[in-house]
This record gives sequence, C-alpha cells and structure tokens, in this order.
Amino acid sequence: MDAGAWLRHHSGMNALPNRLDKEPGMARCRWMAAWVVALGLAVLPGLAAAQRMEGDVARADGLYSAEVPVTSQTASARQAGFARALVQVLAKLSGDKNVAGRPGVGRELRHASDFVDGYDFRQDEGRSASGAPTYRTTLVVRFKPSEVDAVASALGLPIWPQPRPKPVLWLAIDDGRGPRLVSLKQNDAARPVLDRAIERGYRLGLPSGTAAEQAAVGAIWRGDTGAIARLSSRYSPPKQLIGKLYRHEGGWKADWIFVDEGRVLSRWSEEGRDARRLMATGAEGTADALTRRYAKAGTAAPPGEHRVVFTGLHSADDFIRLSAYLQSTSVVRRITPVRATPEALELELDLLTGLSGFRRVVDESVLAAVSDGDAGDGVETASNAPVYRLR
Repeated sequence: MDAGAWLRHHSGMNALPNRLDKEPGMARCRWMAAWVVALGLAVLPGLAAAQRMEGDVARADGLYSAEVPVTSQTASARQAGFARALVQVLAKLSGDKNVAGRPGVGRELRHASDFVDGYDFRQDEGRSASGAPTYRTTLVVRFKPSEVDAVASALGLPIWPQPRPKPVLWLAIDDGRGPRLVSLKQNDAARPVLDRAIERGYRLGLPSGTAAEQAAVGAIWRGDTGAIARLSSRYSPPKQLIGKLYRHEGGWKADWIFVDEGRVLSRWSEEGRDARRLMATGAEGTADALTRRYAKAGTAAPPGEHRVVFTGLHSADDFIRLSAYLQSTSVVRRITPVRATPEALELELDLLTGLSGFRRVVDESVLAAVSDGDAGDGVETASNAPVYRLR
C-alpha cells in the first residue's frame, strides 16, 4: 500500500472535503496530524526512534564518543566495535568521513582499546517495515580526548575546530500530495538527517513551524535561498541547509543547497528508492562543505627519513623486540640500519609525520627518551640524532 492509500485508509481522507466545509480549523489540524503520521509510518517505514529500555540508557554525546551496532557482548565483538567507534570519532574530529583510509590510521585502530575511557551496551527495540519487533545491541564508547588528540596530531589529520555551527534545516517533503515543511514538532520525520549530522560531528536545527515558515515551502521548492535566509534571520548561526525530498521515477529524489552567511557553498542531488538514506545525504553534503571551509590542516611535520639512536640492546631478542615495536607504530613506514656498536644501534626511520609525530606516539614504557648527557659512554650522538633507551 502506498503512502496516499495508507493515509486515506487510516485517516478517512475520502471524507475530508465535507469536514473541511463544516470545521475548517479542526480539519486542517487533523490533516497535518495525519500527514505527520503518514510520513513517519508509511513514507519512511521504521523511522521512529528506538524505544528505550527500562533504566538509564547510554548515548554517545560529544566528539569523543560514538555508538556502533554489535552482534553480541563478547570480547571479540567489543574489540571490533572499539575500532569502528574510533573511526567515527576521528571522522568527527577531522571532518573526513574517509579518515580510515588515511596513512597510519589502520595501525592505530588495532590499538583502539588503549584509548577507551569507558563503554556501555544498549538494547534497542524497534519495528521492521512489516511491523515485526526487532532488537539490536549497540556499543556506546567514550574515548580519552587527550589520547585521541595525540593520535590525530601524530598522524597529521586535519582538525575541524569547535564550537561547531548548527545550521537550520529547511526541509520540505512531497509524497505526491503537495510539499509540507518539516518543523520542530515533526523532528522524528527528519531523524535520518539529524542523526547523520551528529555522526559527522555537528548538529542541525529545525524551524519552529510558524505560519510564515509553513508558507515558505514554495521558496524551498524554488530554491530561493534569499527568501529562506531572510526567514532564518531569527535563528543563529546564519547557515541554512535547504532541501526538498519528492517522488521521482518510481523512487525518491533529494535536492540540497547549503548556504553559509548568504553564500551558496554547495548544491547536490541524490536519487534512490530509500527515502531515509536520501534524507541523510543532506547531512553528508553539509559536513563536507563545512569542513572544506573551516577544517585546519594538520600541524605534524612532513614525511621524511630521520636517524634515531637506540641504546639498551643487549641481545638479538632485544633487537627483534625493538624492530617489532617500531613497525607496530602508526608513523614508522620503513626501518634501515645505519650503524651498530656494542653500546648503540643507529637506524634510519622513514617517518610519516617526522620526528614530532614519532615523539607523540612513542610508548614510554617501551622507549625512554635520553638526553645527550645521559646517552652513556661510547654512544655517538654527533649527528644530533635523538636517543632512546629500550626498557
């Protein structure tokens, strides 16, 4: 049953003209209520927020927390969840949704548990498109901000500074019976785009839904950015995401415009059969536009080869241990032996983000930085290479 048929069946739309003649105000309210129900249950099946279980419910809150679905609460599922949650946090911090593919990030993901400050599991209950109950386990992870910042800096990731803006979402949806504005009272209908914005590290706001704002649907449909900007003047900041979602060739289409202080930063369109997925593309495009304009390049040193001296090696096992540790770090790309003495080993390290990045990722329980005066007799430091002692 399509959305129009569902609405007529459940809300008595066939009799609507007679009621409009007798009770225009009440009928209009009922029409809007029915439209919201139809939007949430027919046009976007399964869109309602997950039902909360009894007791306190854990939620990801802020840049340094994330939530990911897991198949169980076992240790292996938890470890895999930590890695996926860290990807989300690094993506929010940098604004780069493809951050997992950046050099060095994959290695850090293997040690994601080292950065965890705490975690909880949440059981979510929902409904499938057929109405059957569904249950999902979600892992909510909180990371240590200082540790994550150190990793981002060591890897030279861009940083999208805080505070983040909260653009106003002006979204109109037409399921075949005319466009309607999604306002604050219908926030569940816009849940896919609102939630995806949070996952990308910022938030979207909705208009309150005044009569003047409801009447602005025509401007949204025309893409009149000036009219919407003037209507948004009561909100802060002066940034708007303008979108329309409508039936198209047996599926749906979404057209988006992102405006920042009166300037159109980006326009894009998406097509498909899943209206929820298309709605989320509004948050994706907005995040991309914001990070292109506001994210700052990483401050780590450029890649290069640097000589480093290591002491404390007394056997072949020590050398193997040192080599394995260096190769496990996210910033060491290649190791080349240069010179060996009974007291020290000099290596040339190909470093992703220079010596500054190497210093940030060194585990002091494995390698202790040594000053020139403490290097020990017989250790050559004429090349001004930093010295580390293997513990």
